[in-house]
Amino acid sequence: MSIRFWTKKETKPKQKKGFFREWGDAILFAVVAATLIRWATFEAYTIPTPSMEKSLLVGDYLFVSKLHYGPRTPITPLQVPLTHQTIWGTNIPSYSDAIQLKSYRLPGFSTVKNNDVVVFNWPADVAHPTDLRMNYIKRCIGIAGDKIQMKDMQVYINDKLVPEPDRVQYAYGLLTSTPVNEKFFKENDITDVQEAFGGVGYVVHTTPATAAKLKGFDFIKEVVLYKDSIGSVRADVFPFKPSMYPYNKDNFGPFIIPKKGMTVDINPQTIPFYEMAIRKYEGFGKDEVTVSDDKILIKGQEIKQYTFQQNYYWMMGDNRHNSEDSRYWGFVPEDHVVGKAVLIWMSADPTETLFNKIRWSRIFKGIE
Repeated sequence: MSIRFWTKKETKPKQKKGFFREWGDAILFAVVAATLIRWATFEAYTIPTPSMEKSLLVGDYLFVSKLHYGPRTPITPLQVPLTHQTIWGTNIPSYSDAIQLKSYRLPGFSTVKNNDVVVFNWPADVAHPTDLRMNYIKRCIGIAGDKIQMKDMQVYINDKLVPEPDRVQYAYGLLTSTPVNEKFFKENDITDVQEAFGGVGYVVHTTPATAAKLKGFDFIKEVVLYKDSIGSVRADVFPFKPSMYPYNKDNFGPFIIPKKGMTVDINPQTIPFYEMAIRKYEGFGKDEVTVSDDKILIKGQEIKQYTFQQNYYWMMGDNRHNSEDSRYWGFVPEDHVVGKAVLIWMSADPTETLFNKIRWSRIFKGIE
């Protein structure tokens, strides 16, 4: 009888990765991890315009939560990671729209609520796919199903007066007896100033409290609130039908914000409010919806009623007279909603010198 001993098979020692391969693997892992975090949890944004002043300032850097409302699956998968519309520092597109997918929203732990500060893709941006449209940030004034109205600059939701944001701003004309230097405006926390009236006055955007304070200075002869009166008409205000609805930026409505599952009658009175949402955001092909003053045709068939397939929202800036918002392009569809602004992690004043740029009081400040 013979005895056979089993021996471990010899293996070649594992080849060590080269320097460039090690760095390549590390960079690939970092890009994938950052892309997943950015898509599913939090993303950093900056405030480039004064439409939300004084609630949010130009130069604020924010974290926007995708977890609150749930992250969206990508519509445009062919995209350079960690970019939005262009490759960093260039005008070269960072994506191809050769493939467009249907978007789904993963579950979140909240829904969009009245008064939330929301980042969304600008609906009026038709030059890019939905998920790559310009990012806007505004306050959600009305949610799906709300009846909204604005009378003399005051917003009513479901017939109840909505309190103004704590630091809401409006436009005021200042007639002065002498030129006013920049330091004076800065000391009074006024950052949005234009010369007017041939150099003897200014148009400023500021809070009502600051406007009242300005009346106490001897060299300011008059402070006038610029507002649109009830009955005055602006053709650029939603629903862009001044012959039927003589609305303006300070007076509009009432009308109902579309809600998923809500059915509306389609007639000459309702068409101005709802045709854009049906035509652009409800998933129909480019030429499948035809609109006239008195009817809507879908795939050649006239409809008398329509049931909405998603929720919509009404967004407005806190700087009410210097904000391009839903008053000028209508409802924001739910599939355009990116996330909820939750935290200012850094703030830098672009008008200050290097050593005075940081606004220390705003670092790690929550957003209300």
